[in-house]
Amino acid sequence: MNLVSVRVEKPEATNFILGQSHFIKTVEDLHEALVNGVPGIRFGLAFCEASGMCLVRWSGNDPALIELAQKNALAIGAGHSFIIFLGESFYPVNVLNAIKMVPEVACIYCATANDAEVIIADNGTGRGILGVIEGEKPKGIEDEAGIAWRKGFLRQIGYKL
Repeated sequence: MNLVSVRVEKPEATNFILGQSHFIKTVEDLHEALVNGVPGIRFGLAFCEASGMCLVRWSGNDPALIELAQKNALAIGAGHSFIIFLGESFYPVNVLNAIKMVPEVACIYCATANDAEVIIADNGTGRGILGVIEGEKPKGIEDEAGIAWRKGFLRQIGYKL
């Protein structure tokens, strides 16, 4: 078995969600969860089929994000994994619970705009996601100024009153 690290290729500020599911129906159900969850959301999603034709299945409403999802799903290539790229000004926090509630979704590995690498186990026949390396290591412990900045930032962007 070989371990492979696959970097998620994306524009710097683009958010994505990486997860695992169990059925081809995932593509349509994720699409519905996204459009029903946030009016006007722009996204592209791709799903790695793990049996049958073993194709990268896809959906979305933004051609560039669909292409990004297809490219990354094919590079990751792990059975029944999915990746969703969100358009500018749309964030995982707005759709994550809806995605988790999709009956086929087994887990979410990552939801971020940070740089990320997906750690894959490849046995020659199939691939599985072992985990994700996301962002950077901590540089210290938050102090009072850091707390004030965090609270101010969350209020500035409208996530807290």
